[in-house]
Order: sequence, then structure tokens, then C-alpha cells
Amino acid sequence: MTATLDSTAVADYLADHPTFFQEHANLLGEVKLSSPLTGKAVSLQERQMEVMRDKYKALELRMSDLVRLAEANAAIANKFHGWTQTLLKTRHDGDMPRALVDGLATHFGVPQATLRLWNLAPAHAGNWYVNGVSEDARLFANSLLAPYCGSNHDFEAVRWLADAGAVQSTVILPLRSNGSAFGLLILGSPDPERFTASMGTDFLVHIGETASAALAALRA
Repeated sequence: MTATLDSTAVADYLADHPTFFQEHANLLGEVKLSSPLTGKAVSLQERQMEVMRDKYKALELRMSDLVRLAEANAAIANKFHGWTQTLLKTRHDGDMPRALVDGLATHFGVPQATLRLWNLAPAHAGNWYVNGVSEDARLFANSLLAPYCGSNHDFEAVRWLADAGAVQSTVILPLRSNGSAFGLLILGSPDPERFTASMGTDFLVHIGETASAALAALRA
């Protein structure tokens, strides 16, 4: 009496005998499978080609995504490089705050940018970049462990921007020295999707660290 093989046993047998179809090549054209593309029965060889084409298309899409990501990162890196050069060309410490925020607007196309600093040397008292900072703003700066990206919830820091009423999305970066915040850098946009909570923050962290280093000379 011949035993009936179930599909699992057949699959196990073929897995254990990878040369089966080499030894029985004539079966490749006789085995019929249902194609998910056409719904028609196709040979094992044709189905294998469909599977390979699907994998190739998936790889093409993945490669395209990686290329786009690389191009986007390269563009940001070039902007960062241009902004850093602007900072290096600024010779006087008192000119650094304006050069820094104007450079961000120029190189990164940010609609609005500003900053506020505290605990600076007495020579900087009365300048625009030290005015109007409350104790709450200082506490907020120290509480920021990462850049804030997202909607404007009427932050005090956003109100420092020239046209604060138009700001729908914002980035707020703490400026630190020796672990303590001595300022805030604020970017604003009327586009609610320009700065979102889901965006990557690696370059923003670099901007904050670079700005902190550039402005550290103004400290008391």
C-alpha cells in the first residue's frame, strides 16, 4: 500500500534534496503555479522569474530611497559648511549673534531666526540678544535635553522673533557651556510642516553645539 505524502513532507524532501530539479529538469515546465499577477497558471520557472522581478523592484525602490536620503544629507551638510564659514569669518565677538542668526536664515532658508543669551560679560549688557529674558525662559532652557521641534505653543522664546504671530512651527535649541544653558536659539516658520516632532534632529544638535561654541567667548 502506497503512503500518501502531505505537502509538508514534500516540502521537507525538496529542502533536503536541493538538486532534485536539476536531476528532473523536465518537471520545471510541468509544475503549474497560480500567478498573483495574472491569476493564471504558470510554470515553476515563470513563477520564479516573477518572484525575482518583485525582489529586484523592491531593491530598486530601496536604492532610490537611499540615494534620495544621501542627497538630502549632502545638501544639509553643504549648508552647514557654508554657515560655519560665516561664523569663522566673524572677527568681533559682539558681531557673532547677528552673524549666527542671519547665517542660518541665509544658508538654511529659515524664515525667522533669533537668539537670547544670559550670564554674559558686562560689555554686552543692553544689546538686543540679552533683552527680555525671563527666569522662566532660563529654566526652560536648562530643562531642554534635546532640540524642541514642532508646533508653536506660544512659547516665550518664539515671541522673541520679529513676526512671532506668523510662526506655526518652531525649533528651539538650548545653548550650553559646561553643561549649563546660557541661551536659546530659535527658528520659526509659517509652515506648520516645516518643523515637526517626527523630523531627525542630528543636524539640529550639531547646530546647537556649534552655536554654543561660537558664542562662548561672550560669557562672563
